[in-house]
This record gives sequence, structure tokens and C-alpha cells, in this order.
Amino acid sequence: MQFALDNVKSRRDIFKATVGGFGYLAFAGMAEQTSGKSSGPLVPKSPHHRAKAKRVIFLCMQGGPSHVDTFDYKPKLHADNGKEGRRNKSRLLASPWKFHQYGESGQWISDLFPNVARLADDICFLRGMKAKTGNHQQAHIQLHTGSAQFVRPSMGAWVLYGLGTECQNLPGFVCISPPPSFSFGGAQNYGSAFLPAVYQGTRIADPLNARIPQINNKRLSPSVQRRHLDLVRSMNRAILERENVNDHDVAVEGLINSFELGFRMQRTVPQLMNLADEPEHVLRLYGIGDEPTEQFGRQCLYARRLAEQGVRFIELTHNNWDQHGNLVKGHADHCRSTDKPIAALLTDLKLRGLLDDTLVIWGGEFGRTPDALLEVDGSVKDGRDHNPDGFTFWMAGGGVRPGFSYGSTDEHGYEVVEGKIGIHDLHATILHLLGLDHERLTFRYSGRDFRLTDVHGEVVDGFIA
Repeated sequence: MQFALDNVKSRRDIFKATVGGFGYLAFAGMAEQTSGKSSGPLVPKSPHHRAKAKRVIFLCMQGGPSHVDTFDYKPKLHADNGKEGRRNKSRLLASPWKFHQYGESGQWISDLFPNVARLADDICFLRGMKAKTGNHQQAHIQLHTGSAQFVRPSMGAWVLYGLGTECQNLPGFVCISPPPSFSFGGAQNYGSAFLPAVYQGTRIADPLNARIPQINNKRLSPSVQRRHLDLVRSMNRAILERENVNDHDVAVEGLINSFELGFRMQRTVPQLMNLADEPEHVLRLYGIGDEPTEQFGRQCLYARRLAEQGVRFIELTHNNWDQHGNLVKGHADHCRSTDKPIAALLTDLKLRGLLDDTLVIWGGEFGRTPDALLEVDGSVKDGRDHNPDGFTFWMAGGGVRPGFSYGSTDEHGYEVVEGKIGIHDLHATILHLLGLDHERLTFRYSGRDFRLTDVHGEVVDGFIA
């Protein structure tokens, strides 16, 4: 069938006229060549200022881990156990776990994280976190996008847009095991919204069967696909000679580049996700082969491998820390499955010289209350409610002060009393560590300039090294 070039009036016509939309695959590259540009949307970009970190690994603890049971020691909570809490029909609930000081820095960490505790001198604890809402969906979306109400690009998409990626054969933003439920925001947490589609996160749903779906063309060999792309490229050259290439649709450009990336990923991804080349001692370090740590251990090892390849933003998710009841078993199980893999990730990154320029972040959408509601019989429930008014994040590597604690909550752990860090402040600081000015990282859409922090946020200098 002869392609009638003379009858094609625009780029959209090419897109519609070619088989399955693949006629658009090479357009972006041709546009850049024709306009004199040598870079694509994913190539590394210069930061606004000297960066302390090159990449981010975000360990997202979805559901709201309890700060007073993990990293925020409250002796007064223990002393006042059983006394009336701030809420109606509630009682203060002392942590079921003991806390000890670790490292030269003397950081207080609970028995729930014995392996992470041994790395206390590498970690910066942010104990003054505050969210705007105690609703899971809104808080989780705001943590990821800066907005609890509107569809906005995710933090990872903004980072990729601002910096590009150091590996052109892998996605620059990878999200492993994200929350599948719409109740936690679903794809919004790694979406690109109005940013070009090429900046959205690539989802790997199951770490035990780690593959990126829909990148393999089972009907055509790579060589045949390459010939198809080259043919379309030559056709696009003829069209581009008659068009204003500086005016092409950014949304379509993002789609094109996504398909091009998919083609390159067909060979790279299977190699990356195959752990057969990892030594046995490394697999044991991450807890791979042991049932409690198998899933998150794989996530953490994939994160290290992705970081080595130059992937810019990597997010891992562990579900579900929402223990309104069954706190003792729930948090014990969650910490048992994440403690060893997280410690392994930090250790491995450090040994490979990657921790200095990798910003590792741990935290959830909010914390939990120091008190618990009462059962019908008047006994104290084994669980805690949502607490957006004070909770803990921690960071390691990437320009933060190691063995340091910033901010604090009150003597029971209800709310921030010193060193408050709001979500916009958190985002501004993360971007700053990556060399990006949160006020300059903007994208014009619908008549205004948008940014991750909207019109809010301040860089928190107090814990930057």
C-alpha cells in the first residue's frame, strides 16, 4: 500500500494514517534533528545549582507507620500509659516495643528496626513532619504530587522533567509495587498529568515477577521493528520540511518518545530484572530467599540495580501500615519484612560508592496517634488512628546530615512543636538537593506556570550537610 504523502496535512494525520500509531514513533527525534537540537526529553539536563544528589530512592510506607513505635521515642508516653488521651474515649498507649540509642550519634530507634538501627550514623531523622489531611487518599496523593485536590504531575515526573535521566534505555522514573487501590490515589501517584507522557513513572506491579508489560512486540522481530521505524522516519522528514517543527504538540511528543523508549527497553529490561548474576551473599544480604523479606528485598535490590544504571527516580512501596487495630502484629510483620532489605540497600549503596549521591527517603503519608480508642468493654484498643499533625521521615545519603535529628513532636507525639516540615517544604528540599530550584522548575499549562510546590514551600536548610 502506497503512503500518500501529499494527502497528509499534519503530524496528527501521520499518526492516524500509519499502522497502530507507530508512524509517530520517530517523529520527535526527527523534529530535533530538523530544528537543530541534539537532545531529547530524557537526556541529562544541567541543574539550576550544584547538586548534592543525582537520584532518589523513595521507600514509601503506604498507610501511615507509627512514629511513636519506630523512630520517635517518647518516655512521657510510657510514663502516662493508660491516662486519658486528647480524643473522646481514648487512652494514651505506650509503645509495645523498647527503644535504644544507637551509633555515635545516639539516635533513639525501636526494637522493630534492629538492622536499620545499626546504620543510625548514616541516617538523618526528620521528626517534625506535618501533612494537611488525615485522609489516606488525599494525603497520599499530596505526598506524591503536592496537591490533595487536583490532578498534578508526581514528584518523580517533575524530577525527570527537570533533570532527564542518565540511562536512555530504561525509564527515568520507575515505581515498583505501587498501591493498586484507587483509595490511595492509584496511577496519580506516579503520573505526569499535564507534563509530556514520557515523564510519567513506569509501573512494575509484582516484584516476584518483575517485568514491564507491553514493551515486547511478539509479532515482529527487533530488526523488522527497526526497519519500520527507519521507514517512518524518512516519511516524517518529508512532512517536517513543510511544517513548523518548533510548534509540535508536547503531548504527542511525549507519546512518541514513550514508544521509542519501549523499543529500546525490550533488551535492557529483562537483563536488569534477572537477578541470576547477583552473588549468593548479596541475595542473602537483602533477605531474598526468606519468605518475610522476599518481596521487599527484591524491590530494594532492583532499586540498587536501577540506580547503578542511572535511573533518576525510583519508588518502592510497602503496603499497608494502617493499624487501627492489631498494631502489635501488624507493625511487627511490616518491620520484619522491610528492616533487613532497607539496611541492605543502604549498606550496598555505601559499599558501591553510590550513597553519597543517592538520596534515600523513608516515610508514609502521615503518622499515628499516641492514643487509642476504647473497646466496647472499656479496654484500650490495640491500634492507633491517623495523625497528620506530627510524624517522622528519614533520609540518608544525597547531601543530608548523617546521624542527625531535625524537628520534634510534643512529649506524647501528637503534633510538631519544633522544626516543622510541611509537604511543600519536603518537596522544595528534595528538589534543592537534586540541584533544582523549586520556584524555577515550572511548566506552562492552561495559561499559567505550574510547579511541584505550587505557590508554597521553603527549602529546609537545617538538615542539609
